[in-house]
Amino acid sequence: MKKILLDAYGIPEQVARCAEVADLPAPGPGQVLFEVLAFPINPADVWFCHGHYRLRPPLPATPGAECVGRVVAVGEGVSRVAPGDLVINLQRENWAQQRLVGENDVVRISPDLPIAQAAMLRINPPTALLMLSDLVDLQPGDWVMQNVANSAVGRWVIKLAKARGLRTLNVVRRESLFDELHSLGADACLVDGPELQQAAAAAVSGAPIRLALDAVAGQATARLAECVVDNGVVCSYGSMTGEDPVMPRAALIYRGVRLEGFMLGRFLASRTPAQIEQVYAQLAQVLLRGELQAPVAQVYSIEQIADALRHAQQGERGGKILVAPNGPFA
Repeated sequence: MKKILLDAYGIPEQVARCAEVADLPAPGPGQVLFEVLAFPINPADVWFCHGHYRLRPPLPATPGAECVGRVVAVGEGVSRVAPGDLVINLQRENWAQQRLVGENDVVRISPDLPIAQAAMLRINPPTALLMLSDLVDLQPGDWVMQNVANSAVGRWVIKLAKARGLRTLNVVRRESLFDELHSLGADACLVDGPELQQAAAAAVSGAPIRLALDAVAGQATARLAECVVDNGVVCSYGSMTGEDPVMPRAALIYRGVRLEGFMLGRFLASRTPAQIEQVYAQLAQVLLRGELQAPVAQVYSIEQIADALRHAQQGERGGKILVAPNGPFA
């Protein structure tokens, strides 16, 4: 079996190698064996290779926050999935041809989902869904503000907010992205900068912004905090700058603005396996209806992992980089 191994942490394309390892055993009681059909290369995977991610396991280590697979065999007592089912894996180390995990670690998804879209289903879509549902009791007509609105999470936020009757104020780094975001359903778009508070207030005609989603951190967090209403929430779920979020003291103390952190695993942990499956079923329907398709720039073989990692780190590449460890998929 082929698997990606890191023998050191460092420049991703230099430290990641495709290795031949022993085949996985047959599944034991409560276990599921599945073939990995595709996995994406996410920013978190790149940070993992560098050794800058929150998880830094002993070496050799295998990256891979998400994937889609097809069940090959199940162990005794497994009832939620069966051979042939399409699944996503809630565990890591997915840059391999096969995975052996517990039954509750996999979520069965619709067999009609395109493999490329299913490979990107586990992290970004539920992140958008749960940030909109779990942090603030939003009502139709409410405004949600977000930066990095052109990201995968940002696109899902726009689409899911529109379906709930929410309005989105979308902050990006360049005006050339506005038309694309409006075509997805964005209600208003702004370019980030020092005058963001005034521009945001004008864009929403002074309406309260109760929730702001931040994936930039640093001073960008502070700018969002100035835009939300008193007692509003700024949710930090990423850091494109690599900095910690900066929260103005006046916003915290005098205006009661809350800074909340979001990590998908923590929010899913409060849900039962059946509830988690329902979350992904709801998101799959968006894809099946053709309402949103995450762009894919290129698909590589597992042997081309270095080229795939180089490509994934290029700016403005036009889509996600995928790897098909068991050969091309339909």
